[in-house]
Amino acid sequence: MKLYWCPQTRSSRAVWMLEEAGVDYELVHVDITKPERTAEHLAASPMGKVPALEDGDVKMWDSAAICLYVADRYASGRLAPALDDPLRARFVHWLIYSPAMIEPAMFESGLRTVVPEEHQAEAFNPGRLGWGSFAKTIEVWEDGLGDGPWILGDEFSAADVMLGSSAVFLRMFGMLPESPVLEAYGDRCMARPAFQKAQAAEGSG
Repeated sequence: MKLYWCPQTRSSRAVWMLEEAGVDYELVHVDITKPERTAEHLAASPMGKVPALEDGDVKMWDSAAICLYVADRYASGRLAPALDDPLRARFVHWLIYSPAMIEPAMFESGLRTVVPEEHQAEAFNPGRLGWGSFAKTIEVWEDGLGDGPWILGDEFSAADVMLGSSAVFLRMFGMLPESPVLEAYGDRCMARPAFQKAQAAEGSG
């Protein structure tokens, strides 16, 4: 199994996912600052993006898709509820909450610093934005975690890899609002042995 990857990007969560699943993999570094891409990388990701996964005949990209694939194929029942498990719907919902809600809201929040105030009401109309607002996105996330410790309750899952990586990114960029719930959640995620192995792998990859 090969993972086309670049450190400090969304591919970090794919490395973490592979470590949680306990599968063997090879990291193939991609310099995203340069336009050149190998034919092998483009076969897995026609857009030349990272992360991209090659697992035998399976070639795919997008961190959420990779996390879901790895969880279902290599850690079903451990990192992903089975298809007939009542928790499956909640699992899928929260697994895609990060790319569908948190990341767009982060981008919007960043844009507010460069868009003139007189244009913000039109540019950031909550009625047109699928996530409503950055504050609301965070509030719903906190409510979803509840008493935790994980998004599905007592069991850690691939959804926590997605959400946990968002918590780490928010902290890295100084965008995590004052939230004891998310601070504690991020700490729990970063304390996981698989997360720490992924960080070490990225440092040596």
